[in-house]
Amino acid sequence: MNKSWMYVILTCLAELVWVYGFNTASLWWHWVLIIGVIIIDFYFLAKACEKLPTGTVYAIFAGVGTVGATAMDVYLFGGSMNIGKTLFIALIMLGVIGLKLADNKEEAGKDMKGAA
Repeated sequence: MNKSWMYVILTCLAELVWVYGFNTASLWWHWVLIIGVIIIDFYFLAKACEKLPTGTVYAIFAGVGTVGATAMDVYLFGGSMNIGKTLFIALIMLGVIGLKLADNKEEAGKDMKGAA
């Protein structure tokens, strides 16, 4: 796996950690930890954007954050899920997958032009 994609995975995981922290922090040092995780998160985000298309990285980052936050809300914090939420989460996931596939096609096209 490409190192840049590892940064995408790390930034998505860090985002879920700080989103969880927002819901559970109650003491000042919890907030210090959350701020530390946010700083690390944006470092990973910036590193991922060095070699990958920023739009794709951010779409994945935002999509994972949205889907993850919704799942945490439902499964950890007593939120509700309905058909509308399920439909729109599926649309977000399709959009993120579509962007990734479109970037792969663009890269393959560049590689073929360079080989000719």
